[in-house]
Amino acid sequence: QVQLVESGGGLVQAGGSLRLSCAASDTIFSIVAMGWYRQAPGKQRELVAQITSGGSTNYADSVKGRFTISRDNAKDTAYLQMNSLKPEDTAVYYCNFIPKYGRNYWGQGTQVTVSS
Repeated sequence: QVQLVESGGGLVQAGGSLRLSCAASDTIFSIVAMGWYRQAPGKQRELVAQITSGGSTNYADSVKGRFTISRDNAKDTAYLQMNSLKPEDTAVYYCNFIPKYGRNYWGQGTQVTVSS
């Protein structure tokens, strides 16, 4: 069964940067979109950024200008470059792949903690 494996989370001071990666353990055909979500304690999971197969991107207002999503279609991998991190960015970050056919895929989550 195909899994999404995330890496790159950790502890960083406010103003710092982190780069998250999400790779599929096997080929997923016709991925329409790749995205990153996050969930902070006591809050609902929210969309952070999404990129389509054509390269169109969508960002939450709270991260615009600070985060950049990218993808490597050949490797079925998504990235999230996070700059100018703030304490309110602290959350568990999940990647999500949406194929044209079949079910969505979710990563196991990676913790990002930003200290003030």
